[in-house]
Amino acid sequence: MLRLWKWYQKCLSVHPLKTQVISSGFLWGTGDIAAQYITHSTARNRNRNRNHLPLSDDDEMFKVNWKRVAITSMFGFGFVGPVGHYWYEGLDRFIRFKLLLQPSSVKFVATKVAMDGIIFGPLDLFVFFSYMGFSTGKNLDQVKEDLKRDFLPALLLEGGVWPIVQCFPILD
Repeated sequence: MLRLWKWYQKCLSVHPLKTQVISSGFLWGTGDIAAQYITHSTARNRNRNRNHLPLSDDDEMFKVNWKRVAITSMFGFGFVGPVGHYWYEGLDRFIRFKLLLQPSSVKFVATKVAMDGIIFGPLDLFVFFSYMGFSTGKNLDQVKEDLKRDFLPALLLEGGVWPIVQCFPILD
């Protein structure tokens, strides 16, 4: 695993944008497969507990929605990878040279995580929900409804989980 991490770090130093675009698309696709599996398992267990009836083979078996994986991966490739690359690069420069904080210091990391969560987090979620809605054939009113229903809960969840995840590579 350490070898893979070192290889990834080398790729980042040699081809940072390309590496981030590819890894972002891969991670978003992998994350969507995991989300589909969790949703399937949760629904299957809920139905089993509610009905006390055996489920059919179709209900029991997990099937990946590859179209959804492709759409989600494209969000990683086309938005999160390139936009995130330039966002984090600019954010690092801003914090280092304008706010005069030393990289890897606690203040630097806290500032970076806070600014990311306050500025980029909401933008990323808004673009994600809009993109996913339109790419699955929803109209503007349906996308607006989805945003009204899902945006705030997702932002709160993201705000509770993502800062913890972000601190690990920053303090490397």
